Amino acid sequence: MSGELARRIEAELLTPAPEAVVALARALADPGVDAAILYYGSTLRTGDLSGILDFYRLTRRPHRRGLHGLVERVLWPEVSYHEVAVGGRVLRAKVATLPLATFRRAAEGRTLDTTIWARFVQPTQRVWSADAKAAADATSAVSAAVVTASRYAAALGPDAGAAEDFWLALFRKTYAAEFRVESTDRADTVMASGADRYAAILPLAWREGGVVFDGEGAVLRPVKQGLPGWTWPDLAGKPLNMARILKAAFTFDGAARYAAYKVERHTGIEIAVTPFRERHPFLAAPGAWIELRRRQRASRADPSSGR
Repeated sequence: MSGELARRIEAELLTPAPEAVVALARALADPGVDAAILYYGSTLRTGDLSGILDFYRLTRRPHRRGLHGLVERVLWPEVSYHEVAVGGRVLRAKVATLPLATFRRAAEGRTLDTTIWARFVQPTQRVWSADAKAAADATSAVSAAVVTASRYAAALGPDAGAAEDFWLALFRKTYAAEFRVESTDRADTVMASGADRYAAILPLAWREGGVVFDGEGAVLRPVKQGLPGWTWPDLAGKPLNMARILKAAFTFDGAARYAAYKVERHTGIEIAVTPFRERHPFLAAPGAWIELRRRQRASRADPSSGR
């Protein structure tokens, strides 16, 4: 892919990230395995590094073998949680790992998955790459995600409307299709953080994706014929993401520490991560939940606890 859209996406990917984020990405990277690491999500939008930072770690090839490799090929990505000391503070990261080729295929819309192109049409920074070719391949894949998302936006949006109308239709549909805790109102938050950006990239992406449309100003009118259908991605969304959640219950590396952090952040109650809970988070979950409920009741009964 070449042209104005590719140049714009490359410039976005090269936008300097905070030094702490870059240092964290370097700590996460395995130069012998990884092609590139992408930083995205709510902390990129807000700049608040006190929460959990979201990364996609794109590998040169599948990194699992046997049964685990088969599961990885079908129910990607692999998910892990990390706490890393950077510059005198602890940064927390949730890392999704999958081969760059798989990421590219999903970004191009060649699977029923919506998660890759729906996320990576949003602002992203390339915070680590193994070499120039890996960097270029990652840029090309992200650009493909933008084009795919724009085609679905044309299909799902109104017959005529502002760029915002098409993107809001897309984000509301994709959030609704996934099995997520966020409401479809998250679409408004995403748009509010970069409305001018989305307005600028829509016509560029439509041209790159072969979408015929009229209008360059406030009102755009795409020709709907030939656009991708939504029925199958919509039907597959929740079952696919539920399967990923069930898989993560058994394979999420660092799940116990991740859950303990989320519990403390939302309730103020610290749940100890014992060796058993670290090794067997799924089996340990009922006991941890009982402990949390007991301590919540105790704190309510004792106002002096300050919680």
